[in-house]
Amino acid sequence: MKARPRAIFFDVDFTLIHPGPTFRGEGYRAFCERHGLVVDASRFDAAVAAASSVLDEAQDCIYQDALFHRYTAAIIRGMGGEGDAVERCAREMYGEWALCHHFEMYEDVPDVLRALASEGFRIGLISNSHRCLVSFQSHFELRGLISAALSSSEHGYLKPHPSIFAAAMAQIGAQPGESVMVGDSLPHDIVGARRAGMQGVLVRRSAQNVDDDLVPPADFADVPVIRTLRELPGLLRARS
Repeated sequence: MKARPRAIFFDVDFTLIHPGPTFRGEGYRAFCERHGLVVDASRFDAAVAAASSVLDEAQDCIYQDALFHRYTAAIIRGMGGEGDAVERCAREMYGEWALCHHFEMYEDVPDVLRALASEGFRIGLISNSHRCLVSFQSHFELRGLISAALSSSEHGYLKPHPSIFAAAMAQIGAQPGESVMVGDSLPHDIVGARRAGMQGVLVRRSAQNVDDDLVPPADFADVPVIRTLRELPGLLRARS
């Protein structure tokens, strides 16, 4: 990392929180069953991997619910769902994705955010979702730790569009050179942050990063990669 920053921005889904049972294989099967669809829960992981390319269809990074409806429908079809009910089920599921009680927070998150706040870092959220980030802070008891929060549904553009990063920095009152984006996606979080002049930290909690080949690694050889957020405060202190 180049210089000690004063503003740290976090992606939300799969960086701070992850889906609970409702949005795993058996949860998908239960949703589908209510719509008269028969799917195989054991095919969930493969269906998610195959559907990931749908998210690359965003035109000019403009946020549209329909993009995520198609993504969810692709997962359902990958699990064996067929017919008109697939679209209805996908729309219902995407609506439920916004509700915080379907998600669990990674165990390292609360302590790390409190530590960063206590050291004077300003903390922001930048999310490619339609979740209410005020409700998110309340549900996960993060009130008082977050200085700015911006979702793509509110802003109108998805990461990696530079404007969502610029808007979040404006909210927090920070310049690009003193800002860091922390996220699990190289193409969305890190590429977008670098385009906006920010530093980036890639969170790789497991070896299952399906997007690693989308950007030439040599272009991002200087991006720190961490396995847990507990590594982040030390990484930042090393630049002080």
